[in-house]
Amino acid sequence: MTRKTVRIAMNGVTGRMGYRQHLVRSILALREAGGLDLGDGTVLWPEPILLGRREHALRRIAERHGLEHVSTDLDAVLADPRVDIYFDSQVTSAREEAVTKAIAAGKHIYTEKPTATSLAGALELARLAREKGVKHGVVQDKIFLPGLLKLKRLVDGGFFGRILSVRGEFGYWVFEGDWQPAQRPSWNYRAEDGGGIVVDMFPHWEYVLHELFGRVTSVQALATTHVPQRWDERGKPYDATADDAAYGIFELEGGAVAQINSSWAVRVNRDELVEFQVDGTEGSAVAGLRRCRAQHRSATPKPVWNPDVPATEVFRDQWQEVPDNGDFDNGFKAQWELFLRHVHTDAPYHWDLLAGARGVQLAELGLKSSAEGRRIDVPEISL
Repeated sequence: MTRKTVRIAMNGVTGRMGYRQHLVRSILALREAGGLDLGDGTVLWPEPILLGRREHALRRIAERHGLEHVSTDLDAVLADPRVDIYFDSQVTSAREEAVTKAIAAGKHIYTEKPTATSLAGALELARLAREKGVKHGVVQDKIFLPGLLKLKRLVDGGFFGRILSVRGEFGYWVFEGDWQPAQRPSWNYRAEDGGGIVVDMFPHWEYVLHELFGRVTSVQALATTHVPQRWDERGKPYDATADDAAYGIFELEGGAVAQINSSWAVRVNRDELVEFQVDGTEGSAVAGLRRCRAQHRSATPKPVWNPDVPATEVFRDQWQEVPDNGDFDNGFKAQWELFLRHVHTDAPYHWDLLAGARGVQLAELGLKSSAEGRRIDVPEISL
């Protein structure tokens, strides 16, 4: 067995997502497993270079996990010919410039979303990567979650018949930060720093809908700021200038309609923090992060509306659990493995910067729809 080192510049690992999901649960998990077996006698050994602005925080992470390479100099890291891949999980406002530099340096690109602050910027990144001939991928973690993998199994198997509608509920109460610390960073609530739930979550909804049900052809959205004042990491009050809730209706290719509510100002009364209900002519299903329950046409009860008597049916008990039928790995790690195989074996991979641009487009048009109070068509994009 031959071990081949792949050096990955990881920018933004001091952030919650970059550290927990990408460094610890993906790259370090691969190292703990002995590397990634490519199946041809080669094992890829990921060697992360921790990048960021705060050297002391980077060194603390490196010491905690026994890592060697730390830098605050992006240009110097990108100039190193031994670095194979550039990964970006910085704040959105810093991403476009850094990814552009990495492409120019000839590095393969793997990045969080949104890939840029505008559709024009996102398409430019995709164009530059294509012209440079580097491989590129965008994190689309939700479709690798157990609940959605089981939902996709139902879709692919024709369980639903003709799909009529998708209803999604996402969110939880993010504390304001005054008497309890907020669960999300303060920049998420400042539009000038790239914050807002539309730019954060609509890219997710684009690829979930696109991958499972069909391309989004129109959007009608209402974005709002329910909590106008919050307190930052230093305990200082600030005005929330970005939207913290969005209510969207999306028409899909093929005729289905999706309605998705996204909110950081909602208290949870559902089984999981995100749930999607899919209704079709032959059956329905409800999927969350891990669970998926289904109800076939042949097993659908016959409810009768009668407001004069209390309900005696326990409706949730009338659904059948969709079995795992296999082991599900961490979704972020699963996609990292696919991207690394794509880079080193040219395995098929379509979650690229153009796919990321579709997410930026939907967020941009969602905000425009909200501002103008109208339904907006979503044109297909290409390079």
